[in-house]
Amino acid sequence: MIGYTVLLEVDVPSRVRAHSNTDSGQFILKHRLCSALKRINPKITSDITNTVISQVTFQENSNLLENNLHFHKLLTQGIDVEYQVNDKIIQDKVWLIDADNLLLNDWLVIHPFVLVEDEDSYHLDVVVFINGLPLAVIVWIHPKDNTARLLEAYHRLQTYKQKIPTLFSYNAFLIIACGTRAEVGTLTSNWKEFLPWRTIDGEDFPLPGETELDILIQGLFDKRRFLELVKYFIFFENTEVGIDKKLLRYPFCTI
Repeated sequence: MIGYTVLLEVDVPSRVRAHSNTDSGQFILKHRLCSALKRINPKITSDITNTVISQVTFQENSNLLENNLHFHKLLTQGIDVEYQVNDKIIQDKVWLIDADNLLLNDWLVIHPFVLVEDEDSYHLDVVVFINGLPLAVIVWIHPKDNTARLLEAYHRLQTYKQKIPTLFSYNAFLIIACGTRAEVGTLTSNWKEFLPWRTIDGEDFPLPGETELDILIQGLFDKRRFLELVKYFIFFENTEVGIDKKLLRYPFCTI
């Protein structure tokens, strides 16, 4: 991905381990989040940084969609904090991402991302971390013998959501891919709601040889567009059966 640091499995010091009855601190790259918080919010102290990190840490057995909605609010609206300067109480906001100065953010891709829970291990093909927070997951199926299908990636994603739900408390976008095909959705998207990204920016038609996967990665993961989509194009709706998370697309994405 353009402008992202890419780490392969051999580059990651150790596997991320998630155990029963632990919190989702296992899924956050805390050292990267801490460094980013200090760059984006230079006035905050180490105590406030620790408080902010505790606010974005969820219990393993808590509700996935409620967590995701809560985290989305923190991500887009900032976190209210207060601290004392001399004899004065200061009320302020701490931001998890900086949408204005993209260089202050930490853009990282880990491929693959290995999680171990008890005796089970999960090899997620790609996890995209912004400031140490796992905001996107890509599940990719190798089109072996032309028998693999995009639906297989969708079903594998549902298994991951069921087995390691806390990882997805932070998720903004889910991408399923098979070979050169690719589609994007959200935590509550059903099979039909995953859709391809048609053009990168709506101004140019795909170039010869560009695949759905190429277009989706360049379109969705452009840094400025990614943060725009997070802030303005995701909304949550309460329905009779629970929370529904929607991705409002640019018109050119699906037409």
